[in-house]
This record gives sequence, structure tokens and C-alpha cells, in this order.
Amino acid sequence: MEACKQGIRSRFVTGCGLANELIEARDEKQLGRAVKRYASYGLLIIDELGYIPFSKEGAQLIFQILAERHERKSVIITTNKGFGDWTEIFGDPSMTAALLDRVTHKAHIINCDWDSYRLKETLKRSPK
Repeated sequence: MEACKQGIRSRFVTGCGLANELIEARDEKQLGRAVKRYASYGLLIIDELGYIPFSKEGAQLIFQILAERHERKSVIITTNKGFGDWTEIFGDPSMTAALLDRVTHKAHIINCDWDSYRLKETLKRSPK
């Protein structure tokens, strides 16, 4: 929200949504345009990375987007998976290692281990 308030052109997308969008763009021969669009955002927020593993194509396309943005533009990634589990998400150990190398380079990594605010809200509303 703060980036938007400061006028930074931002995009929020789920990991699955990003993979699907890129696959569709590739199928429609519009991948170059999609890659340029994703490269142009000042901030890209990829939410829920790893909740659903990617197809090989989806993983490769997300790698392409993140590699293109490396050291150029900001990325925020939210996930419930530790780095050791990212191979499960992306499938290929070599690509995952290269991706982690880029994603973690000059990164601010914040581990969040607090309770779900959604669960707290639900429990507050539930009859005891």
C-alpha cells in the first residue's frame, strides 16, 4: 500500500495467477509483451508462492520474470515454504538454485511466525 501511495507503479499477483497469465501469453504469442509489462512495474508482489506447485512451463516463465527484474526492480514474495522446499515448487533443482541465488541477492528476508489474523478474527466471531 505504501508503494502505491508513493506513486510506485505496482502489481500484486498470486504465484499461480502469474504462471497462468504467462502461459496464456505464450500460447497467444504475446509473451514478449507480458515480460516487458512485468519488467516495467516498480514493485512486483507475488503472493502465495508455493501453495500450488508450478508446471514446468510455469516455473520457467516465472524464472524468466524474476531473472529479468533481478537488480533492476523490487519484488516482494510471500510464501509458506522455506527455501529448502522451493525445489518442490519449481521442480528443477538447478533452476531453483539459480532462482534463489537471484531472489536472495541483496534481499531483506522476513520470517513471519505469527498466528493467522484470519483465524484470530474467525475465533473472535465464533460462539464459545
